[in-house]
Amino acid sequence: MTAPIPLEKKSMTGARIELKSMGERIVQKRRGATPLPIRDGLNPTQARVTEGPVSAWDFVQNLILTQRHRHPEDNEAALQTRFDAEEVVRQDGTPLSPHSILATNTVLYFYRMPAPETPVPYDIPIIFEDHHLLVADKPPFMATMPRARHITETATVRLRRKTGNNELSPAHRLDRLTSGILVFTKDRSVRGAYQTLFAERRVTKTYEAIAPLADVSPGTLWRSRMEKTPGELQGRIVEGEVNAITEVAAVEPIDKAPYEAIHGPLPDLAKYTLKPHTGKTHQLRLHMLQAGIPIIGDPIYPVIYPAEAEDMRVPMHLTATNISFIDPVTGDTREFTSQLPLYTHNLIRH
Repeated sequence: MTAPIPLEKKSMTGARIELKSMGERIVQKRRGATPLPIRDGLNPTQARVTEGPVSAWDFVQNLILTQRHRHPEDNEAALQTRFDAEEVVRQDGTPLSPHSILATNTVLYFYRMPAPETPVPYDIPIIFEDHHLLVADKPPFMATMPRARHITETATVRLRRKTGNNELSPAHRLDRLTSGILVFTKDRSVRGAYQTLFAERRVTKTYEAIAPLADVSPGTLWRSRMEKTPGELQGRIVEGEVNAITEVAAVEPIDKAPYEAIHGPLPDLAKYTLKPHTGKTHQLRLHMLQAGIPIIGDPIYPVIYPAEAEDMRVPMHLTATNISFIDPVTGDTREFTSQLPLYTHNLIRH
């Protein structure tokens, strides 16, 4: 239930560029090896010249200088170090010099220097592992894969570094603020089978959300049409053909005291067990909002809070609690259940 990874476009004198986000580089990796290896859990950047000619130095320097989140030490000396180490290369692996002239459609790879990030103060426990799969309990505030200002403090990079396995790749995604079950493949040979399984929605998922107690009956189906404009934080429910369906499987009143310790005074609360039948961006959050019971701790619905006001001690209480499927490789029935509680102070500290 996350947005597709966008394509970032920038311009420069003498050339236009097309730069894939770090998340997209993980997608690109599925189609084959890159000419530079994954290093310290991070894929190399892939960039394409869409209007040349331009020198390799000018092209890469512009990418660095115009990125929204740039490391303060990623300067000309750091760029020269990349060229000296032959870490700016063509798609076929040929090293480029600063003076190499790049024609239109030239594809090159290099390593970015991630900007400093606020550490996510929680561990990401591994709850299952075998030859093909690794299943983790993702805490809140940790993105699934690198994107925008969240690069190293992501589940993919954290687990690659923790396990030493740079082949780890998520089979699906969870929103950064959503906690719970996240499935990874451990090697490229089976990656496509599991990613196809999730893409085709041959997976049963169950979530739990904490929200105000309301007169919602188990078995209720929320059916809506949802849209989200790239670049906008909030999605919206609009008129038209239904494309988002959520089943309310259970509603259970709960003690609100643990949540008031985090959020302050709250109305009576309930735990809502939700089963999404579709996978639209922010689907569960929007359906809860439409029902008049926004999820406790949601910083986007109904009101957008500024990013600088984020407090990682105050989570959004939405957890992917259970996931099951028929394994596409072994044919076995797989079922995984989250071991994380729904409130932050009991999460395992990193």
